[in-house]
Amino acid sequence: MPEIRVDENRCKGCELCTKACPKECISMSQTFSVTGYYPAQLAKQDCCIGCGLCAQICPDLAISVWK
Repeated sequence: MPEIRVDENRCKGCELCTKACPKECISMSQTFSVTGYYPAQLAKQDCCIGCGLCAQICPDLAISVWK
C-alpha cells in the first residue's frame, strides 16, 4: 500500500495537492505547523493509489510518495 509523507515544516498550505489527488485522499490539517500554516495531511489512509500527482504539483517539495 502506498504511503504519503508530508514535511509539515516545508508545506505552506497552498492546497494544490488536495486538488490534484484523484481519490481525494489529502486534506488540510486543522492545526498550525511550526511555520504558521495549515499543512496537508493524508486524510484517508487506505485510498491512496500511489500516483504521485500530489508530490509532482507541490511547489515546496513537501510531499513524498512511498510505494
